[in-house]
Amino acid sequence: MKNSHLTAIEHRIEPLRKRILEHSLYDSLNTMDDLRRFMESHIFAVWDFMSLLKGLQKQLTSVDEAWVPTESKLARRLVNEIVLAEESDEDPEGNPASHYELYLDAMRQAGANTRPVNHFIQTLQRSFKVKDILKYNLAELDEAILHYLRANYAIIKRGKVHEMAAAFTYGREDLIPDMFTEIVKELHNKFPNQLDAFVYYLDRHIELDGDEHGPMALRMITELCGNDEQKWMEAEDASVEALEARLMLWNSIEKTIHQRSKAGVERA
Repeated sequence: MKNSHLTAIEHRIEPLRKRILEHSLYDSLNTMDDLRRFMESHIFAVWDFMSLLKGLQKQLTSVDEAWVPTESKLARRLVNEIVLAEESDEDPEGNPASHYELYLDAMRQAGANTRPVNHFIQTLQRSFKVKDILKYNLAELDEAILHYLRANYAIIKRGKVHEMAAAFTYGREDLIPDMFTEIVKELHNKFPNQLDAFVYYLDRHIELDGDEHGPMALRMITELCGNDEQKWMEAEDASVEALEARLMLWNSIEKTIHQRSKAGVERA
């Protein structure tokens, strides 16, 4: 029987989740160009997902030079198992790759523009702090992407591990519904040899989230909140924050696709 607190969270977020799962964005993905526009924005959500996951690992495990056992044995085990699969999964050839890297490979195969996200990563690699990059937009990101990253970074910086776990669990990538996967597969049939990598990424991600990571993440929230009503309320609020940020990103991507399609028609 599911924890009553988890049921309460799911009840509260259901309207937001429904709006995301039934978003008209999916009906806008009709051409390869549409899908490229989607991927060019969505890659930042994939990066953000990895950052949230690593933030959880930092909080729940010992990563200092002098190792010491951390408090929650169960949460420690769960987060390490999820990190292993997300940061060191396998590409179609069986080579180690993070899901972020799998997504980049899919973008390159599809002909999507990877320069903005590469510029963002290179800015991080030059030792600029995330807070400064987001505050001053040092990586010159689109405003909608910037808002999405800032919203989730705020959850990480609050440093409350139960909030991070909730945002990770309810705002993560499995929000891409099955119908989106079917749309991609339809485009894959229309444009053979251009989306093999993306179809692989989606299938792999859905397989892991549904069969393994989803149940693990729910156990993690339950372990971290325990019987603390305040923590459960904060976890619920963080879940809403994460979903609201995702909804705004979806709205922006759809608007961009429609604007570019309209501009193409007018030029023609």
